[in-house]
Amino acid sequence: MKRAVIIGAGQGGTALFRMLMNMEHIYVVAVYDIRSAAPGIFEAKKHHVKTGSNWRDLQNEKVDFIFESTGDPGVVTELRRTVQPDTMIVPSQLARLFYTLLKEKDQLIITLNEQMSIQETILNSTHDGMIAINTDEQILIFNEAAERISGTKAQEAIGRPLLEIMQSSGLPRVMKTQQAEHNRKQQLKNGATVITTRVPMIEEGRCIGALAVFKDITDIVDMADQVTNLKSIQTMLEAIIQSSADAISVVDENGIGLMTNPAYTRLTGLQPEDVIGQPATADISEGESMHLQVLETGKPVRGVSLKVGPTKKDVIVNVAPIIVDGKKRGSVGVIHDVSELKSLHGQLEKAKKRIQTLEAKYSFNEIIGTSTEMKVAIEQAKLAASTPATILLRGESGTGKELFAHAIHNESNRKNDSFIRVNCAALSEQLLESELFGYEEGAFSGAKRGGKRGLFEEAHKGSIFLDELGELSSSMQAKLLRVLQEQEIVRVGGTKPISIDVRIIAATNVNLEKAIAEQRFREDLYYRLNKFPISIPPLRERMNDLELLAIHLIQKLNKDYGRYIQAISTEAIEYLTNYQWPGNVRELENVLARTMIYMEPASRQVERYHLPALTSTSQLVEDTNKKSELINEDKRDLQHLLNEYEKSVIIDTLKRFEGNRTKTAKALGISIRSLYYKMEKYHIA
Repeated sequence: MKRAVIIGAGQGGTALFRMLMNMEHIYVVAVYDIRSAAPGIFEAKKHHVKTGSNWRDLQNEKVDFIFESTGDPGVVTELRRTVQPDTMIVPSQLARLFYTLLKEKDQLIITLNEQMSIQETILNSTHDGMIAINTDEQILIFNEAAERISGTKAQEAIGRPLLEIMQSSGLPRVMKTQQAEHNRKQQLKNGATVITTRVPMIEEGRCIGALAVFKDITDIVDMADQVTNLKSIQTMLEAIIQSSADAISVVDENGIGLMTNPAYTRLTGLQPEDVIGQPATADISEGESMHLQVLETGKPVRGVSLKVGPTKKDVIVNVAPIIVDGKKRGSVGVIHDVSELKSLHGQLEKAKKRIQTLEAKYSFNEIIGTSTEMKVAIEQAKLAASTPATILLRGESGTGKELFAHAIHNESNRKNDSFIRVNCAALSEQLLESELFGYEEGAFSGAKRGGKRGLFEEAHKGSIFLDELGELSSSMQAKLLRVLQEQEIVRVGGTKPISIDVRIIAATNVNLEKAIAEQRFREDLYYRLNKFPISIPPLRERMNDLELLAIHLIQKLNKDYGRYIQAISTEAIEYLTNYQWPGNVRELENVLARTMIYMEPASRQVERYHLPALTSTSQLVEDTNKKSELINEDKRDLQHLLNEYEKSVIIDTLKRFEGNRTKTAKALGISIRSLYYKMEKYHIA
């Protein structure tokens, strides 16, 4: 082993020391520098190498190499004179060259390490597995994806022969043939199936190894299944849309037509090419596009009337946004033909009317009243309901006779069968006869083919309510008497009697006893009808019930008029109680309805000032007669009389609303400005 000494322990000497310490055949015996704190001195002491400040101590010591790195030419000259002839002296220029080379080497190593780190990061960040081998078939690259897919750790694989780790690999074959293989299926020893591509690595025309890139086939299968499922769903949705009887149109997020169905073409008269790829307004004849509104607001719309297509078809549309992952991707509209809806609505209304004529709507729970007179009437009606007897309801107009008839039917054992209502005063004698008894085919001009069942037949096993019975003609009274006696009818134009099982509930406000005396009503029919008479008291005879009735009617009218009135004040009840109510409950409902119409929408209680002036019909007639007499006596012209009357009406209305001009103007049906003008004109304070 060669012995070496370094003179000068600066940067160059330190670099030489590190380089020589890594050499197997050179041994550094000493390091000299006149500076005791030189970096090379510290480095030598770490390695237990002799150090000193005077290199002349070497004169008697056997040394093979002396590396002079001080840069002082005098040191080199003195060394050549002093040391033994067989000792090689290396000057400082060569030492600096060693330092430069060593520094470049370290920098190159750092750069190579960085590049290798980057390459390793790239290799490990890819989702695909990568394996590379050299010409000896030893594994050089084995990234993290290869670890995950194969189940083998990289530290166990790198440096080992490929076939020990992956027996099914085709890389050795690719390296021999130098031909790339693409998308080959391969089974790994852990059971995983992969699709792999293998390529040879060629450098300067020479094969230096081979590389394989592979993907777990499970991901591809899952993606293929997802695509298949999406296509199936799309096909299914398209089939549903195309087969739907409702007209459907779909636009994208920009309002451009994407899809329509055959029902849309039939309804609008527009072909798919007229709409698809066109703006959403392409099919609108009158109105605004609801597709664009929904795309702008993100909110669905329903029941919007539009005209579409070249024929300006009346339609109603419902449009909703299409939201995907929280983002608007378009909108879908369903279009209904208004003519079809009108037809269905008409059929529904006819069915409702038909059902209403065959059903009783009210029960005794809906008859409002706690007065003694009303309790007696209700108890009598309940008793009558339990018998098959004919019932005669007597009372003034507006007392609720029809309400009692409904309740009696619903309380009887016939409640599950028909309840037919007939207003005897509303129809002519001929029409009433054909309606009650029916008619045969050809009975009269315009008769239906096959004839028609009468209302008595419709009411078989049920009840028939004959309202305003006192208005029947003598001939109709005779025919009704036969029905009551024989329980059978004969159709108009027919001869065959038809048996019926019907309970008759009759009602009248006529004084039948007086009508009999005047020979306007048959006495025998009266006795047939009067088996179970029930008298319903007028409202003026049961004023204790007025408040309950008012509250009940207000609740009913709230539903009719969309109001939210909750109560009626004590002053208003007192005012209503002081009136005689010739029109009974029907008149009370009329007064409350008029009152609620004129009230502010935000009002919650009926006050005294809300109520109109209450004057009976007879009083109105009397007042009118008096005014007529005054007019006849008054010689003033018509305009003057009209002005006086207008002034009195304004003053009365102002008093009723306690001087509130807004309510007065609303009640009179004029603007507030017009009211102020008239008040100034007539000098009303």
